[in-house]
Order: sequence, then structure tokens, then C-alpha cells
Amino acid sequence: MEILNEPEIKEIKERNVAYVSFVGNYLGNTKVFDDLFTKLLGWAGPKQLMGPDTILMSAYYDDPSVTPPEELKLDVCMTIEDDIKVEGEIKKKKLPGGKYVVMRAELTGAEEYGPAWEKIFEWIMQNNLEIDMFRASYEIYLNSPGEHPEKHHILDICMPIK
Repeated sequence: MEILNEPEIKEIKERNVAYVSFVGNYLGNTKVFDDLFTKLLGWAGPKQLMGPDTILMSAYYDDPSVTPPEELKLDVCMTIEDDIKVEGEIKKKKLPGGKYVVMRAELTGAEEYGPAWEKIFEWIMQNNLEIDMFRASYEIYLNSPGEHPEKHHILDICMPIK
């Protein structure tokens, strides 16, 4: 794992997203994410909704150290224009913006996501910041690991603060 920049406090703007939800233990389970992205992108592809400005992300609503694994909630999301219609398992909503601590990381594989989240959490504690439990935390994916020469995952981890 390589932290590409020191965590910093940023204002994130609200985003319109299409998403697929999952409730259950997703920790370390890459199949859950693969299945959700397959569903979402399978819907978006034929509609030609994937553009150079499309952002793929996951939104997390629970603290895995407190919430039982079978109750963890996750949305796999992609940004869309406001007027896009959704159907079936694909839903849409506005993801809230606000003040976030953002840390860019390059991970060699799925097993490094947990440690990367621990790093941003430590930084928040060291800086005496308070996590806002009423807004989702995000992973914003900046590349497709399949297209990276070493299959690395490059992402921004975003944790809401008060």
C-alpha cells in the first residue's frame, strides 16, 4: 500500500448517482463488489452512460467495528445526470457533500483496503477531528485495476467529518 498524499480536509460537492445496494458482510469479499459493479455497469453500458467524467464509487453507511457484519450497508454507485431514469435493482439518489478527509492511496490488492481505512481513521484521531456518522464514507475509484500494469487499485478514501 502506498499513500499518495497526506490526508487533507476537502469540501466535496453533492453528486447524483445511480446505485445498487447490498446488505451483509462485504468485508474482504471481492465477489460482492464484482457482482454489484457488473449489475450497475451492465445497466449503464447499453445506455452509453459511461463517459470520461463518470465517477465510480462505493458508499458505506456503517462502522464495521460496531455494526454486525450481516447488517453492513453498501451502495456501489456511478455519477449520472439528474434526468436519467433508473429501473429494477438500479436506484438513484443524491449523495451528500460536505466536509471530508480525503486520502489518495495505491493498493496492490483488495486485502489492503482495510489497512488503508485504518490509516485515514488514525489521521482523523491524531488531528482531533470528529467523524460525522450521519453521512456516508466513500471510496472513489480513480482507475480500473484490470487496466493497471500491476493490477493496482488507485482510489480516494473519503471520511465525513463535522
